[in-house]
Amino acid sequence: MSFAGMMLVAFLIDAAVGWPDALFRRIGHPVTWIGRVISFCDETLNSGSPAERLRKGLVTIAVVLVPVVLISQAVQLLLPDSVFGMIIGGFLAWPFIARRSMEEHVSAVARPLQDDDLESARREVAKIVGRDPNLLDEAGVARAATESLAENTSDGIIAPLFFGVLAGLPGIAAYKAINTMDSMIGHKSDRYLHFGRVAARLDDVVNWIPARLTGLLFAVASGPRARKAISVILQDAHKHRSPNAGWPEAAMAGALGIRLSGPRRYAEGFVDEPWLNKDAMDPGPDELNGALSLFRTAMICTAVILAVLTAWSLIR
Repeated sequence: MSFAGMMLVAFLIDAAVGWPDALFRRIGHPVTWIGRVISFCDETLNSGSPAERLRKGLVTIAVVLVPVVLISQAVQLLLPDSVFGMIIGGFLAWPFIARRSMEEHVSAVARPLQDDDLESARREVAKIVGRDPNLLDEAGVARAATESLAENTSDGIIAPLFFGVLAGLPGIAAYKAINTMDSMIGHKSDRYLHFGRVAARLDDVVNWIPARLTGLLFAVASGPRARKAISVILQDAHKHRSPNAGWPEAAMAGALGIRLSGPRRYAEGFVDEPWLNKDAMDPGPDELNGALSLFRTAMICTAVILAVLTAWSLIR
């Protein structure tokens, strides 16, 4: 069976319909199901000394990952080794890709920002970033939304597809479980510093290749700006606090001719981060719309790559 074909089907379905609200209200979402298991482990295991919390964090990873892998592998084994099985597998992989929701969330920031409605833009950007929106000016809102678009293209789209192409349903489901654990318990707060430490490091490991692929994808999608995007990646990506997020963010900064990252304030306090492409201008509404345009071009490139991989796997 073509795992690339399975991912192409999933990608196209998500691009067309996303995860409908009516379906979410009726059955929820596979990621929220995984989240309930993580929350249960957090509530029941996250206590004791730092060493105990670290061990219990490892137990949590096993409790979450083992069933996810076993169930998805069992389902995959039941699929017929045919184009029909590939299509069914694509439907099953569909919930683990966030292409449409990513564009919708960032577009919801871009529209009021373009209309000079800063308060509405702040409310929308607060849904996708952890910064205090009340402290963000127009450039701060545009920067936060652009960074979220860049980083989450890797985490929410390219990385799931990458592991899906490699291993099918177990690959994409396991990745989303790891990424969800990082989102929920992979923080450096007192509560999660030890309990979520391994989950956070595991997320860094699995995102290492996809983040770099995403940076290169943005560079290619930027056409004549590709050389500048790659230059900023090589110059600044390693400066980012994350070992991975700097790649897609630096690529987008170079492609759009803007500066990203830099100092910002989160709920836990002020963070003085270095700039990516620091000598460029701050983004505004037009640059945020440019980021969305670059994202759409990158998604077309992604579909083409999946189609080529699918054709190659079916004819070999």
